[in-house]
Amino acid sequence: MKNTLYIFWNRSSIKVLVLFFFSVLSFSTAQQKPNVLLINIDDMGWKDVGFMGSDFYETPNIDALSAAGMVFNNGYTSAANCAPSRACLLTGLWPQRHGVFTVGSSQRGNIEDRKIIPIKNTRFLSNKFKVIPQYLKEVGYNTYHIGKWHISKNPKDFGFDVNIGGSDAGFPKSYFPPYKNVDVEGSGAAYLTDVLTEKAVTLMTASKEPFFMYYATYAVHLPINPIPELVPKYLKRESKLGQTNAKYASMVENLDKNIGVLIKGLEDAGKFENTIIIFTSDNGGLYGITSQKPLRSGKGSYYEGGIKVPFFLVWQNKISKNTRSDFPISNLDILPTILSLTSNGNKKNIVDGADLSSLLLHRKNLMERPLFWHFPIYLQSKKWKGFVNENRDPLFRTRPGSAVRLGDWKLIYYYENDDLELFNLKDDVSETENIATLYPAKALELTRILKKWCLQTGAPIPKELNKKYNFKSDKNIQEL
Repeated sequence: MKNTLYIFWNRSSIKVLVLFFFSVLSFSTAQQKPNVLLINIDDMGWKDVGFMGSDFYETPNIDALSAAGMVFNNGYTSAANCAPSRACLLTGLWPQRHGVFTVGSSQRGNIEDRKIIPIKNTRFLSNKFKVIPQYLKEVGYNTYHIGKWHISKNPKDFGFDVNIGGSDAGFPKSYFPPYKNVDVEGSGAAYLTDVLTEKAVTLMTASKEPFFMYYATYAVHLPINPIPELVPKYLKRESKLGQTNAKYASMVENLDKNIGVLIKGLEDAGKFENTIIIFTSDNGGLYGITSQKPLRSGKGSYYEGGIKVPFFLVWQNKISKNTRSDFPISNLDILPTILSLTSNGNKKNIVDGADLSSLLLHRKNLMERPLFWHFPIYLQSKKWKGFVNENRDPLFRTRPGSAVRLGDWKLIYYYENDDLELFNLKDDVSETENIATLYPAKALELTRILKKWCLQTGAPIPKELNKKYNFKSDKNIQEL
């Protein structure tokens, strides 16, 4: 009897131990899966942060965070303005795949100045396209959206469990409560960026499962709503880069403070070490509000000032600290890189970006590849007091065209007259000298690469002449 009872107890113990072992193993595996914090700042230029060389703005928290990982000196966005850039980042697809080319209508600027009919824009991303949170929900992630969405009515339609502040709004009517077109509860006179960050920290620290957070603060997009107590110190400050806007500087500093709060929240919760942090901006800085010297122009332009952005990745003990790479990358690379680093099995899906994990984890450069941009529409210029126009002409920041960068060479092709601009970015990062006629073979090579890409990806090319075009406007198109 004793032996029988002993055997029964032993088998039960084994069963309990086995169940306990597998539950612990399952819990441990879930805990080991890294969190992902994707920080996508609005309209922050390449030189608007200290770690990229600003001599005007104060960004100590962002600078310290960048030093904890790998900075990309040649980090690009896939489009030069808000909505298309965000659609590309979240889908990993070039704009011709999803049709979001600009914000609102493609009929921008005076109709008599548009020589050809621009391609019709798709305002909202179709739900047939899969985005980052949907991939991660499939492998057990909680998904949180904070701040600006802009590519549909509701982020929850694209796999987010929680949405705070996101809608089709491109910018707040005010950063001070009641925020008007941004639906988020504030308290007292709380600044919008402060409120969003507080709610972000609460969500991250409370999450029992691995989380993906898309922290897409509206800052530092217009309107310029300064932090009054921060403005005075910038009024007396000088800059060799042409950065002079004290009110904008106060918004940058407030944003930096909030990045510090965000990271401290992760650290206090013991989650910093196991969180992949990606920091970037949706497009270049708004020329006339800020300056990106030596880069030319700014937001809305396909010169470097419009598409080059601050860009770095951090993952404690996985990505080496204090490292920099000159390898050109794009925000299209974010989706495949996240899927790789989180061991997501969805590798059969077609995306246009590249997996950067071998570069990040093992510092192995990828094979050289071209980066492409397609913008088959017009985007009118803006005039700002004290800023000399750095666009190709005074009427438009961008005319319909496509661009390619391969190695040190960059070519911009304009569809109105088949004009070309060729630059060697190693020798002329400011894109001051069009050398297409000096290097016809290189111009032809890149043109062929660009046209082949457009054909392969089904990029719509604007060709129809605008019957209301005033040919006197030809004088505004720079002779090339």
